[in-house]
Amino acid sequence: MTIKNTQTKRGAVVFPKNLKVLHGLGENITLAMKRRGISQDMMHRRTGISKPTLRKIAKGDPSVSIGHYVNVLAVLGLLADLGKIALDDELGRKLQDIELLKRKR
Repeated sequence: MTIKNTQTKRGAVVFPKNLKVLHGLGENITLAMKRRGISQDMMHRRTGISKPTLRKIAKGDPSVSIGHYVNVLAVLGLLADLGKIALDDELGRKLQDIELLKRKR
C-alpha cells in the first residue's frame, strides 16, 4: 500500500500591486542577461538553476526562492543592488524621531 502525500506546496500570497514589482524585477533580470549576452543555457550552467525556474525568474514569479534570485543576480554582477533594499528607512526614522520628541517633553 502506498501513502500519497496530500499536502500541497503553499506559496506566499502576493498582492497584484506587489506582483508588478516582481514582474519588473524579472524584466530587469532578462534585460541584464541580454545586455551581457548571457543565455538561459549559460545561466543554467553557471548557477545550476533549472531552465524552467530561470523562466519563472524572468517572469518575476513569486514562487521562486529568493536564493535563486540571489544566484542569478550574482552571476550578473548585480548582487550588491540587493543590499540597497530598505537601506534608507525614511519612514522608520520619522517614527523613531516622533517617539524621541515625545519623550523629551
